[in-house]
Amino acid sequence: MDPTTWTLTELAREIRGGHISPVEATRASLERIAASDLNAFVTVTESAALDRATVAEREISAGRYRGPLHGVPLAVKDIFNTEGVRTTMGSSFFADHVPDHSATAVRRLEAAGAVIVGKTTTHEFAYGGTGDRSLSGASRNPTDPTRITGGSSGGSAAAVAAGLVWGAVGTDSGGSVRIPAALCGLVGMKPTFGRISTYGVFPLAPTMDHVGPLTRTVADNVAMLSALVGHDPLDPYSVDQDAEDFSRSVARGVRGGTIGIPSEYYFEQIDSEVRERVQAAAATFRSLGAQVREVHIPRLHETFQAQRLTLAAEAFAVHAERLATDPERFDSRVRERLLRGEPLRAHQYVLAQQLRQQARTDFGHALRELDVLLTPTTPVAATPLGAEEVTVEGQSVKVSAVIARLTAPTNLIGIPSLSIPCGTTRTGLPIGVQLMAGAFDESTLYRYAMAYEQARDQSAKAELEQEISS
Repeated sequence: MDPTTWTLTELAREIRGGHISPVEATRASLERIAASDLNAFVTVTESAALDRATVAEREISAGRYRGPLHGVPLAVKDIFNTEGVRTTMGSSFFADHVPDHSATAVRRLEAAGAVIVGKTTTHEFAYGGTGDRSLSGASRNPTDPTRITGGSSGGSAAAVAAGLVWGAVGTDSGGSVRIPAALCGLVGMKPTFGRISTYGVFPLAPTMDHVGPLTRTVADNVAMLSALVGHDPLDPYSVDQDAEDFSRSVARGVRGGTIGIPSEYYFEQIDSEVRERVQAAAATFRSLGAQVREVHIPRLHETFQAQRLTLAAEAFAVHAERLATDPERFDSRVRERLLRGEPLRAHQYVLAQQLRQQARTDFGHALRELDVLLTPTTPVAATPLGAEEVTVEGQSVKVSAVIARLTAPTNLIGIPSLSIPCGTTRTGLPIGVQLMAGAFDESTLYRYAMAYEQARDQSAKAELEQEISS
């Protein structure tokens, strides 16, 4: 019995049933972390994790079960404050930083009984979509360790995909949960802006920063999001939204529903294998009874540029003092990106915010007649570590310029977006499909994702049985 092969949901069921203890699960997690060479973790809190697992075991034995995260080993991206535990932001500026308080998201996971086993590698200050520029070095993709995980939550993705933990949290300001989810074959949710508190999370772009879970399955993701959401008066952007059961409609299926595929932007300059797998995902939804049709969303290129400008301006504002006094302490690539925000003018930022409002209207108009939008998550699969360019449709383009092109628009407008695995390239690299819905409609995203996941699982099972019989 190897519990690290189980999903979070399966582990939770076994823990609740008394078939495995939180201590046993935590030890299994720590052993796998120690044996891993993926550089997924910056800090491992072995002693504290075992102590928390022991407490969880006693609570569950006494009938005080808190829910599906109780006793489950999870990980946290190293830009979340963790009281008494080093939090580096992936930067030499904070190499020895030990916070005196924990981020609200961390406290909520702990309140749900989760066992935090450590802090995962992040692109420095979360400013990069590749996940390979960090004080602690590059995180490595479990599918192929010579390739990137995607970023900036690359360590969180590597930890979950490699079975080191059963779930992890990351942050997403331009795609930093969904990109590594796609490149590592995971489910990654960027919820509605303000759904999860960012208090105690080091900022990148405060008006676009989101916290989100990375998991192996849709059901696992539902369990984590349910524990993380809720109003927080300590976060000025937190939304006072009623609690809800995100699993309430996941089993309802998608028959009679409507999916929109944008006719522009999202399928431009993407790898042919990505296109094929996403088109196959759309065909699966059709087979499940959903209508799939093209939709027009105006100004998508302009929306992407407005997100890039907003990100550059806000990130520079966060780091202006450090850039002025000690610029050489930044990773050279991260410093280069940050400095792009310096020459921006106030009127450019204002115009970007005006376009943000237009984009919200554009997406809202499209979604009024749809349940979800469907697009690729990333234009390409995981690129080699250190590669600066990738060939797409016969053209050489910068990895940094394309990796977040399809995820960034919904950071600008704040609507929920979910990446789920939709197959692999011919060489076995994971590919993700992205689903988007209206604000506060995460439940619909999970319903569609669950229907697709079940269809893929059934198809894989049928193929395996056919191989065995032949």
